[in-house]
Amino acid sequence: MPGFDYLEFKRAIAQLSAMKLDEATAHKSAFATAATLGITKEKLIETAGYYRNLVEKEKDHFAQALDHQNATKVTARQQEIDRLRDQIERHKTEITRLQDEIAGYLNQVSAAEATVQQESEKLDKAKTAFDKAHQAVLLAIDKDVEQMHKHLA
Repeated sequence: MPGFDYLEFKRAIAQLSAMKLDEATAHKSAFATAATLGITKEKLIETAGYYRNLVEKEKDHFAQALDHQNATKVTARQQEIDRLRDQIERHKTEITRLQDEIAGYLNQVSAAEATVQQESEKLDKAKTAFDKAHQAVLLAIDKDVEQMHKHLA
C-alpha cells in the first residue's frame, strides 16, 4: 500500500528498537511520527488487517502449490519407489534362482572333479603297473640275451 501504513510503522519500530529504545517508547515514537502524517491508530490496525489477509491468501496459494508439488513430485516419486521395490524383489527372486542353479552346477563340478581324480589315479596306477611289467620283461629279455651270449658260443 502506498504511504505510511502498518509496514512502515513496523519498520520504524524496528529502527527505534535497534537504537535500544524500550518497546513502549519505540511504539509511541513511531506512532507520533505516523500521526504527523495523518495516520490514526485505527488506520494502522486496518492496514495490519489488510496485510494479515494478504498473508492468509498467500498461505492458501502456498497450500495449493504445495498440493500440486506433492502430486507431481512426492506421489510420482512414491510410485517410482514402489516400482523400483517391485523390480528389486523380482531381481532377488531371479538371484535366488540363479544361486540355486549355480549350486547345482557346483555340485556337478565337484562330482566331475572327484571322478576325474579317481580316473586319473586309476590311469596312474595302470601306467605304474605297466611300467613295472615293461621293465620286468625288458630285464628278462636282457638276461636271456646275456645267458645266450654266455652259454652259446
